[in-house]
Amino acid sequence: MTTNIVGIDCASDPSNVGLALGEFSDGRGVVGRVEVGSVKRTPLDTVANWLQERPGPTLLALDAPLGWPAPLAHALQSHAAGEAFDVEAHDLFRRETDRYIRRVIGKQSLDVGADRIARTAFAALELLAGLRRRLDCHIPLAWDAKLSGTQAIEVYPVATLIAHGIDPTGYKSKTGESERRRVLDAVRSLVTIETEIPGISKASDGLDAAICALAACDFLSGMALSPKEGWPVGREGWVWFRDPNAQQVHAADARTSRG
Repeated sequence: MTTNIVGIDCASDPSNVGLALGEFSDGRGVVGRVEVGSVKRTPLDTVANWLQERPGPTLLALDAPLGWPAPLAHALQSHAAGEAFDVEAHDLFRRETDRYIRRVIGKQSLDVGADRIARTAFAALELLAGLRRRLDCHIPLAWDAKLSGTQAIEVYPVATLIAHGIDPTGYKSKTGESERRRVLDAVRSLVTIETEIPGISKASDGLDAAICALAACDFLSGMALSPKEGWPVGREGWVWFRDPNAQQVHAADARTSRG
């Protein structure tokens, strides 16, 4: 079965949103289109048009928090101005999935409860809501690879790169074009990219969208790490990234094995 995949590198500014469209079939991912959003042609317009053109099971992979820390929501309900919290700051501003990422790959994701990333999270949730309205469909979060309709997952490109053994150092820098091209070459060995990456000389938005698509492939192949039973993922969300200990299967090897 072929599943459409849409990688979305989210941002509060539409012109900084990277978008990648592809498909996953027979254990192999292919990215056919990569774009960067704009105010005139918004990410919502682009993704909605893509999904209308490509019916069938679809997985949206968004690089943005899709939930907030459960302790933060609980603490704010009873908090009064001027009073201290009875919980540690890390517990208040970080989700279980953020702590798990740090334990597994040694990289701390941004604190959704205390950083500018909260605005990106808000924009991502607005995008999902807009797609639901525009397409008149339910878009739930996916918790396993057996998709029906359109579903969404949260991903983190840096975690995906590290889990695949790709060094992410420097690729986000404005002057990091050579590092972005190095990362792109490595990503191309894992997923087929049949298009140019727009804006790669100046920014990582388009590249990150392609990495989000790779993360979607990891999820659909069953190689992504799942949350533990009892963790509050229904409220907080979960970042899906490949198990670093999983066997690596390169796109080129897969094509060779099929003859």
